[in-house]
Amino acid sequence: MADLTLYVDLMSQPSRSVYIFAKANNIPFNLHRVQLFKGEHQSEEYGKINILRKVPALKDGDFTMAESTAMLLYMARKFKTPDHWYPADVKKCALVDEYLAWQHTNTRPNGSKVFWVKLMAPVVMGQEAPREKVDAILAEFDTTLKLLEDKFIQNKPFIAGDKISVADLVAIVEIMQVVGAGIAVFDERPKLAAWKKRVVEALGEELFLESHECILNAKKMASEPFPPELIQMLKSKMAVIYQ
Repeated sequence: MADLTLYVDLMSQPSRSVYIFAKANNIPFNLHRVQLFKGEHQSEEYGKINILRKVPALKDGDFTMAESTAMLLYMARKFKTPDHWYPADVKKCALVDEYLAWQHTNTRPNGSKVFWVKLMAPVVMGQEAPREKVDAILAEFDTTLKLLEDKFIQNKPFIAGDKISVADLVAIVEIMQVVGAGIAVFDERPKLAAWKKRVVEALGEELFLESHECILNAKKMASEPFPPELIQMLKSKMAVIYQ
């Protein structure tokens, strides 16, 4: 049995990134699913693994981690994955670090907002989010995608150059969260669509589709009953959208 355990819910963008990375690099790990929609991340048992009560979490023997980008770099170093994932070249490495720093306040939160207002808000709140709120959030995400293209991808095959890196992996799983909410992200963005095709080919289509199956069927999953305590928590979190 592997020493490494990954605690994930593949509905979560960060969970998908660490899961895909481990699978793509044949890193042996134990898979422990934590179902967010059932509130399992709030359990006392999970709190002993990750006091932040978020997914993913990583446990390697007695060592635990709670931040997905740090987990990716930890696995790259420990398991000596191919250099292109987190390059030794200082400038290519800097390009990866730059995107990983930027996405925390851009791709990740802006994509999550789209997912919540387009898919989850009607389920949790019992009504559609206000049109002006939705339009503003979609416009913000559109700006994010333009910056991803113009600043990070530019005219390169991948963010750090000719080969896929953890930056590309993190970016694609964040964008797919929005696709799962029913937004046709790639239809009018040929550069982004071509980049996605290269990323999928680098990861392997089978792994990519398997890892994203749940998010691409998110509407069905969102229709299933949520625990009452989770609904109350989500309502308080999302109330600002309806003000």
